[in-house]
Amino acid sequence: MNNSHIQIRLYVSTTSIGEPMSLRALALFTLSAICLLTSPLRAAEVNLVMVEQPGCAYCMAWNDQIAPAYPNTDEGKHAPLIRADLREGPPENVTYARRVRFTPTFVVIVDGSEVARLEGYPGEDFFWPVLSNLLQEHTNYAPETN
Repeated sequence: MNNSHIQIRLYVSTTSIGEPMSLRALALFTLSAICLLTSPLRAAEVNLVMVEQPGCAYCMAWNDQIAPAYPNTDEGKHAPLIRADLREGPPENVTYARRVRFTPTFVVIVDGSEVARLEGYPGEDFFWPVLSNLLQEHTNYAPETN
């Protein structure tokens, strides 16, 4: 059995003027250290923004071929879809690295900022592996293997 533990050694220190650190200050420091060491790290928020516009044939193809299944896939669960209209700019709290000029454009967002993008829709046979690679390279995505 593997027993994990944290060992903290306390040493009474002196301040810069040579006086002993108060017990209260030492306790506060120790409590802060314990909180930092034991608190879980916040997971990054990952999204996929699909930039589209009315009349876009490739957007319609993606909507027919990919959109119904997307939320149920590993990729869709890791990077939930946000839709954005080309003419309205980025969604609230999202920043693109550069202007989006083509539709569809799929922008991988981590904590509100673009980290990668796929311009155009290459068809369903190519979309999934390209998206999976982008997510693996730029986020903590690890697809399940069978």
